[in-house]
Amino acid sequence: MSELPIAALVGASFDAVIFDLDGTLIDSYVAMIRSYERWAQEFKIDLDLLPSHLGMPSAAVCEALLPPELVEAAAERIEVLEVTDTEGIIALPGALEALQELPRNRVAIATSCTADLMRARVTAAGLPFPDVIVTRDQVAEGKPAPDSFLRAATLLGFDPARTLVVEDAPAGIAAARAAGCMVLGIASSQPAENLAADAVVADLSEVAWQVADDGVVTLQTTTV
Repeated sequence: MSELPIAALVGASFDAVIFDLDGTLIDSYVAMIRSYERWAQEFKIDLDLLPSHLGMPSAAVCEALLPPELVEAAAERIEVLEVTDTEGIIALPGALEALQELPRNRVAIATSCTADLMRARVTAAGLPFPDVIVTRDQVAEGKPAPDSFLRAATLLGFDPARTLVVEDAPAGIAAARAAGCMVLGIASSQPAENLAADAVVADLSEVAWQVADDGVVTLQTTTV
């Protein structure tokens, strides 16, 4: 039985569901750390500085840790390293089932990855691509700004207030809140108490998706 507070969203209905990618649908942590450690060595960055910046868009990490004249080259390099190193990336429990069970016209991915990195990681994890995917290079501001989720809701054609966002990171949850969405937290990278979501689960295997004839999605739990 889960100790996490999912009850607040059980029985709630939504017109669409928007998933974050890393830490929500896939586990890319080991591959990401490998790439950033190599990158840090190449650009002579103290490895102790990395943990507080991981999870941010790569360009933002470069801007935070490097002088302006190196940012462009560093951003290009970390992109190459991450796109070409996908060993060990896997789908998290319940992710495949969620993407298979939810109607294609009511599901999206909104990620801080670039388009190339998103494609590499989704492919490595063996997940299907939904019709609507919003990547960092498609919006003016990344998370915690609401742009990614607002764009995904617009492309799906639904009101953000009737949309559920599924996220593992505080910055992503803040972005979803700013967009006016309800939020289901995934406690994969942070403890549940750090996630200011409407409800929290360990992973998507604890969620059952009930789809009505009109396509409306109701959230249920697989735990008892």
